[in-house]
Amino acid sequence: MTEGRIWFNGALVNYDDAKIHVLTHALHYGTGVFEGIRCYNTVHGSAIFRLQDHMQRLIDSGKAYFMDLGFSRQQLEQAAIDTVRANGMAECYIRPIAFYGYGKMGVNPMPNKVSVAIAVWKWDEYIKGSGEEKGARLMTSSWARLDPHSMPMHAKATANYANSALARVEALKAGFDEAIMLNSAGMVVEASAENIFVVKDGELATPPTSTGALCGITRDSVMAIAEAYGIRCVERNIARDELYFADEVFLTGTAAEIKPVGEIDNRLVGRDGGKPGAVTRRLKELFEAVVHGKDEKFRNWLTPIS
Repeated sequence: MTEGRIWFNGALVNYDDAKIHVLTHALHYGTGVFEGIRCYNTVHGSAIFRLQDHMQRLIDSGKAYFMDLGFSRQQLEQAAIDTVRANGMAECYIRPIAFYGYGKMGVNPMPNKVSVAIAVWKWDEYIKGSGEEKGARLMTSSWARLDPHSMPMHAKATANYANSALARVEALKAGFDEAIMLNSAGMVVEASAENIFVVKDGELATPPTSTGALCGITRDSVMAIAEAYGIRCVERNIARDELYFADEVFLTGTAAEIKPVGEIDNRLVGRDGGKPGAVTRRLKELFEAVVHGKDEKFRNWLTPIS
């Protein structure tokens, strides 16, 4: 994308004019927070999925870094709507980001003003190699997930994703599609940028956020949809080798949506050659109905553009 409009500190500017200084604090010290949001072309027109929840998490993430974003949640929500409209996109990925800007260099970010921007773009398939016939290939990363004692892991902070980037690159260079990250206790946390679910004997399970996993909004959506449609779901610790014996494994995230996993550490998942299982397929079908406005139970999750 080389043209369009980006919302930057309260105004829509041309794509090429959304610039920051090379001495921006967040560039040097990772002092930024962000969100990933989706706009879908629903049966009722274009709508943003769980916009309020995403913007509230952006504000909450900022609190961990003593950020005053300078805009209310309602103003940020309207800014996202305005940005989608200005770019004329029926469907898109939305990226709000808040960061400490240019001012005084040094570890302490507080003397620097916070900048806020919102950009949109079309994001194609996020994890290559996953599809309807065969799920993605995952490996357990040698990099441990950051410990909650070290960083505020419930904040969706840019600094945390340096850890994710190392794991993702390691997996890609080893010929896999994505990485699984364990915490210092050896428990499964999440993938590099997605939450993880396992299915065993018809029960759905996902690691609790106390492991260091992000409280993902797609994760929360899947749990709510599962409950609404009678699929039992629990939060519990999951050991690495438990993934090898699961009937099904899938990932969730705004960019990834619901992605089936077919192979973990060179071991096929389930009893059907790594193909997506029945529960994964059912939840994927239900989720797609929800985000496209076909499920009245969850219509309140959609914010219309027009």
